Amino acid sequence: MTALRPEHDAGYGASYEQRESYEEPGAFEAAVDGLADPLNDPLPGQVAPPTPAPAPPSPAPSSPAPSAAPGPWAAGDGISQPQPQPQPQPSAEQEWSGYGPYPYEAQAPASSPAPPPDPGPPYVPVRDDETVGLRTEDTRRAPVSVGVTGGAGEATALLPTVPESAADRPVRTEPATGGRAERRKAAKGGRGRGRRRPEGSGSPESAPETSAPARPLSRVEARRAARALKDSPGVILSRAVGEIFISLGVLMLLFVTYQLWWTNIRADLYAGKETDKIRAEFAEGRQPGVFEPGKGFAIMHIPKLDVVVPIAEGIDKSTVLDNGMVGHYSEGRLKTAMPSDKQGNFAVAGHRNTHGEPFRYINRLKPGDKIIVETQDAYFTYDMASILPQTSPSNVGVISPVPPGSGFTEPGRYITLTTCTPEFTSTYRMIVWGKMVEERPRDEGKPDALVG
Repeated sequence: MTALRPEHDAGYGASYEQRESYEEPGAFEAAVDGLADPLNDPLPGQVAPPTPAPAPPSPAPSSPAPSAAPGPWAAGDGISQPQPQPQPQPSAEQEWSGYGPYPYEAQAPASSPAPPPDPGPPYVPVRDDETVGLRTEDTRRAPVSVGVTGGAGEATALLPTVPESAADRPVRTEPATGGRAERRKAAKGGRGRGRRRPEGSGSPESAPETSAPARPLSRVEARRAARALKDSPGVILSRAVGEIFISLGVLMLLFVTYQLWWTNIRADLYAGKETDKIRAEFAEGRQPGVFEPGKGFAIMHIPKLDVVVPIAEGIDKSTVLDNGMVGHYSEGRLKTAMPSDKQGNFAVAGHRNTHGEPFRYINRLKPGDKIIVETQDAYFTYDMASILPQTSPSNVGVISPVPPGSGFTEPGRYITLTTCTPEFTSTYRMIVWGKMVEERPRDEGKPDALVG
C-alpha cells in the first residue's frame, strides 16, 4: 500500500487558523486598496476617484473555507498585478512530528465566537509498524475515537473503548506480512503467506457443516447394498484363473529347481557310492566276467576337467545316465568294443546337464588332453584327437570301429564320448574322439596324468 504523506491530510504547511491575523479590523482591505494599479491610475492632470469606505469586518470563522481566504488580487474595476505575500511559519509546538495525532484544530482567539457543530471525528493516522507510513484503514487495531472538548477548536484523542464482555470483544487476526495483497487477505479473514489461520478466525463458509443423521435404509435398499457388496461372476472367475496361474508358476519354479539343483546332488551321491563299490571290488580281486546292465565295471578320469565318474554297462536313462554314471554302448547294433580289446572303438554316453552332468565341459578338451579308463586289471590312457560340435542323434556312424569325420583312417584302439547339445536341450549330439596311447597294468602304478 502506498503510504500517504502528512501533507495530504493536514494541508501544505500550517492551517489557516495557525496563521497570524491582522491586528486591526479592515487593515487587510486598506492594504489591498493602497496597492498601485497601473490600469486604474489616473492620467496626469486628472483627479483620482474617491475611495469608498471599507465595510465592517465580519467575525473570522474557526475553520475558514478556501473561498474566504484573502488573496493577492486587489478589488477594483480592473485587474491588478499579483504581489507576493509573506506566509506565516508555524511555531515549533505546531509542527507535526509524525508520531502522534496531528492537531487539526488550533487554538482560536479568545474573542472568536463558538465553533460550529462538529461534523464528525476525523481520521487520526496511526504509524505503521512495518513501513513507518500511514494507512488509509488499519485493520489490526481497535478504532480510535476523537472528541472535541474544552475550548473552541481544542481536540483531544480518546482511548479505545474496552468491551465489557468477551462477546463484544472484536476478533483480532494475526498481523499480515508481505505486500498489499497479503494485508487485504488478512483484512478479509483469508490466510497470509506461510501462516496458519488461528482457530475461530475463519469465515462462516469455512466452518464445518454438521451433517444430519442418516435415515435407516429400507428393505429394498438394504438388499441392493448387500448385492452390491457381493463379487460378480467375472471377478470370481478372474480370481480363480489368477490363482491357477500362480500355482502353475510355483510348480514350474519347483520343477526347475529340482532339475538343475536337486538331480545333481542326488546323482553325485549315487555316483560316489558306485565308485567306492567298484574300487572295493578291484581290491578284492574279483573277475568281472560278463557285466550286467546297469552294473559299474570301470572308472573314467578326465584330469583337465576334474572328472571322476563310474562307467556302467548299457545306456539306460533311468538306471544308468540319470544316476550320474557314464553308460557303455553294449546292446544290439550299438554294441562297441571294450578297452581291453586289441582293436575297436570304446564308446560311452553321459549327461551334459542335470543328473550329475559328467560331460558338461567336454567341449573344452583340446587335442592331446588325457582321458583315462581305470579297470580291474589296468589303466588305459587316451589322447583327445578331434571333436564334432554338433550332429544328428540318428548318426550312429560316430561310434563305428573307424568313425567317419574323426580323422582316423584305419582300425585301432579308440574311444568316443557322446553327449547332448546345446546345453539344457537334447536336440543334437556332441562327439569327442580319442586314441589309446598307453596301457599300464595296475601293479605298475598309476599313469603320470593321475599322479601329477
